[in-house]
Amino acid sequence: QARFVESGGGVVQPGGSLRLSCDVSGIIFSVAVMAWYRQAPGKERELVASISPGGRTNYLEPVKERFSISRDDAKNMASLQMNMLKPEDTGVYFCNIQGGLGPMGPWGQGTQVTVSV
Repeated sequence: QARFVESGGGVVQPGGSLRLSCDVSGIIFSVAVMAWYRQAPGKERELVASISPGGRTNYLEPVKERFSISRDDAKNMASLQMNMLKPEDTGVYFCNIQGGLGPMGPWGQGTQVTVSV
């Protein structure tokens, strides 16, 4: 069974940076489209970024030019580099497998990102 363990969150000031990591097990990682999602307080979970096995990336419009998703197939790990963070980036960040109809695996515990002065 797929398992996702997210880490790297924290509290930062606006303009700061964080790097999130996701350790993945239970799947053939190299053929999976990996994605990062976030859920802000009181809001629906949303897709932030995805990366295909070939390295093609897609981003939510508000995070383009600020966030960068990557993958390490040798380590079964997905990462999200977040720069120029804004208060509206605050939320719990999760990773998952991205299917044609949305996330496909069980949710992990996520990692909290708080952007505040």
